[in-house]
Amino acid sequence: MKDPFLHRTFHETNGIEEVTVKEEKNHISVKLAIGKTNTAEQMQLQQELVNVLKSHGAVTVGLRFTQLPDETIAKFQPTSEKDTSLLEDGGKTNFVAVASGKGGVGKSTVTVNLAVALARLGKKVGIIDADIYGFSVPDMMGVEERPALKGNRIIPVERFGVKIMSMGFFVEDNSPVIWRGPRLGKMLTSFFKEVEWGELDYLLLDLPPGTGDVALDVHNMIPSSKEVIVTTPHPTAAFVAARAGQMALTTDHEILGVVENMSYFESKLTGDREYVFGKGGGDKLAEALQTKVIGQLSLQQPYEEEGVFAPSVYQEDHPNGQEYKRIAAKVIANFEE
Repeated sequence: MKDPFLHRTFHETNGIEEVTVKEEKNHISVKLAIGKTNTAEQMQLQQELVNVLKSHGAVTVGLRFTQLPDETIAKFQPTSEKDTSLLEDGGKTNFVAVASGKGGVGKSTVTVNLAVALARLGKKVGIIDADIYGFSVPDMMGVEERPALKGNRIIPVERFGVKIMSMGFFVEDNSPVIWRGPRLGKMLTSFFKEVEWGELDYLLLDLPPGTGDVALDVHNMIPSSKEVIVTTPHPTAAFVAARAGQMALTTDHEILGVVENMSYFESKLTGDREYVFGKGGGDKLAEALQTKVIGQLSLQQPYEEEGVFAPSVYQEDHPNGQEYKRIAAKVIANFEE
């Protein structure tokens, strides 16, 4: 039998650490070291081992699993699975975290449409929906399928030329996520290290609102990330968003700029603009963070397209679609300076 991750026999990996046979009870205990513990592959291996040992006369079987030493894993790990993490030094991927101080300001909408705009400008783009408790990216983009598995790697779903990974793919029936710190951190790490992203020019991260543990984990995981801060024109929203911006600066993340969402409503009949949520919030926030407002988006729905379900994606010829393209061009210019 072979290690399910390294595809080498347990004899080759020295994975068989202990075998105990109690003849009077026909009981066998086995302690095995494998490439990765607490996985679906371990469960499958466990079942296969029990079946094989019982077919050779064991009445009961006890199994324990530990992880092989790092040097053994490095020695036998398949080449295709080495150094595939987006977090590896020297990678070509540019990271853009999209943050806000509070919920409801359109942070996920900005993430999705900025990603689509970058793809429309010819870039290879991915999104990690790091808003673990409030995941919404798959629904916003009209994604109905789930990621596939290829060996031990997860293949992200792709829509509008953007590769997507979200907690929403792993939760049934929109159930609430009740995980805490370490498990959430492990899921985020998996999104970076176990997903087959391929070559990406830009990876956007939709951060949870505020300055909680998940946002801090992402800041620490990707020291090279740059940030876009989203607010509405309302002074309170801008005031709260300043905290997210200060957190970015504290963790040495450069701020690319402020995007002011829901800046105004423009009447189709008269062309007059109404500032439903007030004015000036974006400018005040940019001043506080010593950056610029890189986009102002109107309060509008995407056009309705027959046969296309993507509730939050603006078409390329939509006024907001054009504004997102301008924002995307500014982001590209910043990274390519």
